[in-house]
Amino acid sequence: MEILNGILTRRSVRKYTDEIIPQEKVEELIKYGMYAPSARNCQPWHFVLLNEREVFLKIEDFQPHTKMLKNAQWGIVVCGDDQLAHTPEYWSVDCAAVTQNILLAAHGMGLGAVWLGIYPRPERISAMKKLLELPPHVHAFSIISVGHPAQETPPPHPDRFLKERIHTKKW
Repeated sequence: MEILNGILTRRSVRKYTDEIIPQEKVEELIKYGMYAPSARNCQPWHFVLLNEREVFLKIEDFQPHTKMLKNAQWGIVVCGDDQLAHTPEYWSVDCAAVTQNILLAAHGMGLGAVWLGIYPRPERISAMKKLLELPPHVHAFSIISVGHPAQETPPPHPDRFLKERIHTKKW
């Protein structure tokens, strides 16, 4: 898929078929994610791969907008590491970039994915840390639900480009 078209046509996919996705393919998604920019190229990310329904149901207890995980083949938890980050404030920005790369890679590979927020909600971060037994310096940022799309998702509304939001030299 041509990259600019991929950016324009990527959509959040929340319904999946039961077609299996091998772990190697998920690791390939993460590879593309790791090519995201990060502050001073510190790359302060880690990933936890999930594919057990029982765990997905536990996540739904503290993040109610994760119902689609029940039908996903994989959940990729993107985590930021204080010890690897340029400064403590940067890991979340770096994890946002890696999450977006993974979403675009999934689209480019014909998979469906959606970004499920953990950060900046303290109760979600804490619950995920406990569930996944993350070390104190590692924080869950997002979960990416991944599967084969069960339906065609329409392209984004063409009016997302809002010229009135562009300001030149001054507001």
